[in-house]
Amino acid sequence: MNLFGRRAGLGLLACFAMAPGAVAQESGRFAAGQVAGVQVDVRPLIALGNGSQAEALRADLLAALRETFADRIGRRGPLLVVRIKGLSINPYVGNGGGRNGFGNGTQSDYLDGEALLVGPRGAVIARHPQLSATPSSAGGAWYDPDSERRRVTAIAAHYAGWLRRALATD
Repeated sequence: MNLFGRRAGLGLLACFAMAPGAVAQESGRFAAGQVAGVQVDVRPLIALGNGSQAEALRADLLAALRETFADRIGRRGPLLVVRIKGLSINPYVGNGGGRNGFGNGTQSDYLDGEALLVGPRGAVIARHPQLSATPSSAGGAWYDPDSERRRVTAIAAHYAGWLRRALATD
C-alpha cells in the first residue's frame, strides 16, 4: 500500500493551500496574501494612442501600489499585475455646477482595470476587476497647467487604495 495515496496527497495539497501567501478565490473575487512583486500593464492604453499619459499612469500607479502593498511585497507568492484597460480624464472647468455646489456626476475621472494574481509559471490564478472614479477637481485648480497630471496621480492612488481594501485578508 502506498503511504502517500490519493487522499493523503489531497490532504497535503490542502495544507499547503492554507499556508501564508496562499490565494483564495470565491465568486469572482480573490484575496491576496503575500505577493512576490507588483507590476502595472498599460499596453491596452498605449494601443489606443495614449502613450505619454499611459506611461505617466504606469509610474504613478506602480508607486501607489508599492506603497499601499508594502507590507505584502517581496515574499513568496504570486505576482500582482494590474492591467489598465481604460483611463478617462474628462474636461474640467469649474466647480461641477448645481445650485448646492455638488456636481451632477459628469465631471469625474475614471480608471478601469483588473488585478491579476499570476503564478510562477505565468498562469492567472485569480482576477479582480475594478473601476475607480474621482472628481475631476482632484488635481486642483482647473486653470493650473499641472492639474491634469495631478489628476492622473490622484486616481492612481485612489485605485491602489481601493484595490488593497478589496483584496484584504483577515
